[in-house]
Amino acid sequence: MTLDAVTDFIHANRDRYVRELTEYLAIPSISALPDHAADVARCAEWTAAELKRVGLENVRLIETPGNPVVYGDWLHAEGAPTILFYGHYDVQPVDPVGQWESPPFEATVRQGEIYARGAADDKGQIFMHFKAVEACLREGGRLPVNIRLILEGEEEVGSTHLDGFVREHEDELAADVVVISDTPMFDRGVPSICYGLRGLTYCQIDVRGTASDLHSGSFGGAVANPAFVLAQLLAQMKDRGGRVKIPGFYDDVRPLSDAERAEFAKLPFDERRYRSELEAPKLFGETGFTTLERLWGRPTFEVNGVLAGFTGEGAKTVIPATAMAKVSMRLVPDQDPAKIGELFEAYARKVAPKTVDVTVTRMHTGKPWMTDFDNPFVRAAGRAMETGFGQAPVFNREGGSIPVVATFQEVLGLPAVLFGVGLPDENAHAPNEKLDLGNFHNGIVASAALYREIGALGG
Repeated sequence: MTLDAVTDFIHANRDRYVRELTEYLAIPSISALPDHAADVARCAEWTAAELKRVGLENVRLIETPGNPVVYGDWLHAEGAPTILFYGHYDVQPVDPVGQWESPPFEATVRQGEIYARGAADDKGQIFMHFKAVEACLREGGRLPVNIRLILEGEEEVGSTHLDGFVREHEDELAADVVVISDTPMFDRGVPSICYGLRGLTYCQIDVRGTASDLHSGSFGGAVANPAFVLAQLLAQMKDRGGRVKIPGFYDDVRPLSDAERAEFAKLPFDERRYRSELEAPKLFGETGFTTLERLWGRPTFEVNGVLAGFTGEGAKTVIPATAMAKVSMRLVPDQDPAKIGELFEAYARKVAPKTVDVTVTRMHTGKPWMTDFDNPFVRAAGRAMETGFGQAPVFNREGGSIPVVATFQEVLGLPAVLFGVGLPDENAHAPNEKLDLGNFHNGIVASAALYREIGALGG
């Protein structure tokens, strides 16, 4: 089998791939909404059926306390390394649905991009590996590398049961490297390999003042207003220069090296274009760092949502009984998510007045991760990306989180390759999510090349 033959097969089947991906994207596998539990189950079954169809073996659904993990493998490349491929078949909710230009589960192609929920995150990106496996097996009857695939259905709700699954199935997941396609490229026309991810601590703050909402005329001035208290509490989390004020928050932050900052500065990043595309009046972040440094190498505190009082049409003069905020802290090496959660809760209670009750609920966490981008698997991925896209990739970090990467490293002792082909403007958690079809097709070629490159490293 030659890579040229595999590539020819891939190019000849481009239209079929889009039709099949459209079918996959039509399943509303929204793990966050109980009403879609049957759809998530149906998507797991569809995924398993596709793995069997492309030629993978030992395909099955493995039950967890939540949604099932789909498993498949092909283990006949004697003397070659084994890839553990990870992805997820669940998707985000679609609200606000009115902002979608086409129905979120009726995939629509416009100007070379396919629009649907899950197109980039993560169905489109895992589907390119299904097609790369199919092309290799159809053209050559075998793969140049051993491969195990696990696809979970709870990534969008914090991968609640995945750590337990990995620990319980450690022997079945034995491999040499993890490959994950769930990240964007650096920019359109700029393929990249990601070597670092931020971690996450996500919390909910509930502030209660009274047993029920009160008339603001009859009670205003007699009791604290939870909405106002919450606003004051949140305002004390950062200073005017964007630095987080939680005591101890920065104690374990691994500083950016001068060499890494120099590499970031070489990347083709246009700050004015970035601001313009976001339609932001001005960029903002921690003083003393560039935008890329803040996105990839510095931790943050963000308010993700606030709810309090009357927000309908017209007027209703009430003092709300409660106020709630959801907040996230993106973390960098070597911060510990559990420790940061404790520090945040302690500080929130310290700055809150005694006139209200404050409850902090830690919802989910993920550890930051970073690898040496000179390791052989990452370099092999770089060569594969160049084969697929016709140019050498850049190496960058990513501001988002994939918590299971750290789990694979800690539990299985595996290095990871983040092999994504999305784009920064793909609207992954927003209306009009999309995936560039050129990147999708190039990514299939690059995935097939990746198997060859890793296979050539030897077992």
